[in-house]
Amino acid sequence: MIPIRCWSCGKPIGHLWEKYKERVDNGEDRKKVLDDLGLDRYCCRAIFLGHVELIDDIAPFKKS
Repeated sequence: MIPIRCWSCGKPIGHLWEKYKERVDNGEDRKKVLDDLGLDRYCCRAIFLGHVELIDDIAPFKKS
């Protein structure tokens, strides 16, 4: 789960995750996609580049 805002600068970034993931999965260069989405700050870029999708692995262990 990607955060709604960047932890360092507070810029809203959560709404960009689906577009980023879709374009990268289609084979586009990560740098170009981040530039096109307007993620210029290194703190925001680091969140996208370092994010690992774990929700599918954690979901089976959710308490009811």
